[in-house]
Amino acid sequence: MAEANRIGIIYNPHSGFDHSQKRWELIRKYMEQKGVQYDFLQSESPESVSRLAKMMCENGYHTIVVVGGDGSLNRTVNAVMEHEEMLPEDFALAVIPNGIGNDFAHFWGLSVDDYKQAIDGIIAHNVRRIDVGCCTYQDDKIPQRRYFLNCINIGLGARVIKNTNEATQITGSRRLSVIPALTSRVFERMQYHLSLKIDTEEISDTFMSVCIGNCHGYGQTPNAVPYNGLLDISLITRPRWWQLFEGFWLLGKGRFLNYKNVHPYRARKVKITDVDKALVSLDGVVLRSKNPEPMRVEIKQDALNFIVPVVHPF
Repeated sequence: MAEANRIGIIYNPHSGFDHSQKRWELIRKYMEQKGVQYDFLQSESPESVSRLAKMMCENGYHTIVVVGGDGSLNRTVNAVMEHEEMLPEDFALAVIPNGIGNDFAHFWGLSVDDYKQAIDGIIAHNVRRIDVGCCTYQDDKIPQRRYFLNCINIGLGARVIKNTNEATQITGSRRLSVIPALTSRVFERMQYHLSLKIDTEEISDTFMSVCIGNCHGYGQTPNAVPYNGLLDISLITRPRWWQLFEGFWLLGKGRFLNYKNVHPYRARKVKITDVDKALVSLDGVVLRSKNPEPMRVEIKQDALNFIVPVVHPF
C-alpha cells in the first residue's frame, strides 16, 4: 500500500505534442524542488490510463494526479468512480494540464503553462468538493455506465471535438485546428432527429448538436459549474451555412448562449431515447456504441474531492 503522503501520478505522453515531454520534465523538476514525494506511471496508450488509475486505486493512493488532457482525466475519473468503495476518505484527484484539450483545467484557471500553480495547489491540498456527471447507455443492448466532469456532446459538437483532436496532433495548435475541423463539417450531414426528456419536458425535434454540461463544455454551456448539482443543456439547431461563423465567433468569446440557434436549459436529469446515429462523446472521449439509446444523464452531487489552484477564478 502507498504511504499516505505519497502522490500517485499518471503521465500520458500521448495526450499532447512533442513539447509535452519537455513540460513533463519541467513538472518533475519543480516537484523535486518542492520536495514532493511521488510515484509515477507512464501510459502506453490513452486507453491504458484506465488500467493505471485502477492500479493506483487498488494500491491505496490518497492523491492521484493526472498529467494530461481531458481524455486522460476522464478515463481516470471513471476508474476512480468505479472503485470508490476502496478509496480512503480523504482521497483527492488533481490534474496538471498537458494535453490537447484541457477544458476542465481551464475552468479552474489553469493553462499548460501554469504547472507551478497546479503543483502548488496539490502541495497545499487545496480541495474542493465537486459534482460528477453520470451517463448510463446501451452497448449491444448491454447496460453501461460512464462518468464525466466536463460535458457530453451529441452530433456536430462530438464530431468537431474528435476532428479537432486529430488535427491538433498535426498542427500543434488547438486554435488553428478548430476552424478546419468546423468548416470541414459544413457539407456533411449536420442534422439529427433527437428525442429527449429534460426533467419533465419532452422534446422531439431536429438538432445539429446537443451539449450536456457539468462544466463549460468547450464553451457550449458557459454558465455551467461543477458544484451546483445541475446540468446545463444547449440544444443547437442548424443555421444557414454562413451563420456557422457567427456561432464560432460567439463560442470563442464565451457568449455562445447569445447565438439565436442555441436553446439553453438547466435540469437535474436528461433522458435521450433517440440519437439518430449521431456521434456521442464524453469529455472528448467518443463512445464506441452506435446505438446507445436509451441514455440517462444525471449528476452525482459532491461526489469527488478535486484539488484546485490556491488562487482560482471560482
